[in-house]
Amino acid sequence: MPRMKAIVCKEFGPPSSLVFEEVPDLEPGPGEVVIDVKAAGVNFPDVLIVQGLYQFKPPLPFSPGHEVAGDVRSVGEGVTSLKPGDRVIAVVGHGGFAEQVAVEAARCFPMPDAMDYATGAGFVLAHSTSHYALRDRAKLQEGETLLVLGAAGGVGLAAVELGLAMGARVIAAASSDEKLETCRKRGAAETINYETEDLRARVKELTGGVGVDVCYDPVGGKYAEPAVRSMAWDGRYLVVGFAAGEIPKIPLNLLLLKSCNLQGVFWGAFTARDPKRFAELMRELFGWWEQGKIAPLVSETYPLDRAVDALADVANRKVRGKAVLLVE
Repeated sequence: MPRMKAIVCKEFGPPSSLVFEEVPDLEPGPGEVVIDVKAAGVNFPDVLIVQGLYQFKPPLPFSPGHEVAGDVRSVGEGVTSLKPGDRVIAVVGHGGFAEQVAVEAARCFPMPDAMDYATGAGFVLAHSTSHYALRDRAKLQEGETLLVLGAAGGVGLAAVELGLAMGARVIAAASSDEKLETCRKRGAAETINYETEDLRARVKELTGGVGVDVCYDPVGGKYAEPAVRSMAWDGRYLVVGFAAGEIPKIPLNLLLLKSCNLQGVFWGAFTARDPKRFAELMRELFGWWEQGKIAPLVSETYPLDRAVDALADVANRKVRGKAVLLVE
């Protein structure tokens, strides 16, 4: 039986427990395609899923990896929208850290001709998450002020870019001056180092005491409450994730006093519940990329057999923008 190479999670545990081994080649089921993976995005949810800490637990054994770019290898019964050889980006949930992945054809998107595989693999999860959050959940408007926490990470830097594309004034907050320099290069109007500066005081200074209209928070932890206290009247606080590890407890009187909204952003469930809207948002994102309004930053690449190193770097917040595995 033909075999491919893959990163395999055989038991839930730290990324160091993953193994690199050969597994059987894949065959597409009805409505599926098999993709020859050229590149796979590395994301914080991948760190959680191998530890059994994500919102769902795949049956063991499995390969992590939420997003891939590659070429269609074969198509299953009933698939008419794709054919072998097509260049695609796919959202796979898990399974992407391998030479092949099987996925529903509906979760594949044609990759723009000018886009390379590394960019394609780092494009969907971060930018689509941030796009859905800002466009559909917060309904960010031109001229509003957007505060992005964890602004140099994958989803954070995407939120900076997308906020600018949507006409907002963007304040980027991160944990080091080096990370903030990256945010400034990507267009952030102002920056806050929340390790050395008082987040709430700095927001008050930058907004003349008014506060921010939208806060994008993929970090959680100790920064959440001062960020909520920094909201403007009728503001929208987006709960995206908890990269800091701690799930914060927010005093609800703060929402009452600001008449502001606390909004959850569960992008994965959204894509499954409303695939039509997901496809609409993806078309808008691809259009913005082709117009040069957004340009995902892939700052680190690794070969497939170094996936453990890539996950460790993402977990330790060493990566600015996106990390990507390149599959030979």
